Amino acid sequence: MSNHTPPDESVDARGERCPMPLLMAKRALSALPSGAVLEVLSTDAGSEGDFESFARLAGHVVDCERLPDDVLRLTITKA
Repeated sequence: MSNHTPPDESVDARGERCPMPLLMAKRALSALPSGAVLEVLSTDAGSEGDFESFARLAGHVVDCERLPDDVLRLTITKA
C-alpha cells in the first residue's frame, strides 16, 4: 500500500514518448533535495521499466501505481 503524502513536485508527462518522461523527471529531480518526493504521470508503456532501471542505478525509491486510462503514477523518493 503506497502512502499518499502530497509530492514535493509533480511532472505531467502524459502523451510524451520515451525517453521524454524520464528526461523530464531527471530535470525535476535535479532541483529537489535528498528525500524529496517527485510524482510523474506518464502514459508511455515503457515508463515503468525505464524508471525502475533509472532508480536502481541512482539509488532512488520508485513506487508505480496504475490509474484509469492507462496512466502510470510513478512516485520517486530522491536518494
